[in-house]
Amino acid sequence: MKIEPISTPTPTDNGAARKAKVATLVAENMTVEGGVAGDGELHVDGVVRGDVRVSKLTIGETGHVEGTITAESVENRGRIVGAVTAKQVRLYASAYVDGDITHEQLAMELGAFFQGRSLKFQRPAGSQAAAQPATLPPPKTQGPAPTGT
Repeated sequence: MKIEPISTPTPTDNGAARKAKVATLVAENMTVEGGVAGDGELHVDGVVRGDVRVSKLTIGETGHVEGTITAESVENRGRIVGAVTAKQVRLYASAYVDGDITHEQLAMELGAFFQGRSLKFQRPAGSQAAAQPATLPPPKTQGPAPTGT
């Protein structure tokens, strides 16, 4: 008997039902040599040696990623050696990260190891200019003002 997840059609599906997305698993006894990319979820309990670009990345306590990570969300209980770029990053107590983290939100539990820089996402140029004053005040001078004689 084959059991498939049930999904409800959306108005843009024109009545066609889609299968629910299931996370891809790199098991504890597996090693992936090379990059992994996709728009789904990846759970790593094994080793990935290469860049990872997914929507959501979860690294288990036995998981290890060596490479650049780009995702919407990263939850780490294992080991990362490389830069991480994600909107949300959560480092659990067993996490080890050796590399910079670029993020909107970063949460770390007590006991997590993080060696690198924590960088907030840069604002787009338009919103950054609006946040800064249009003109800067003149610099302050020390001592008497020069006279023009």
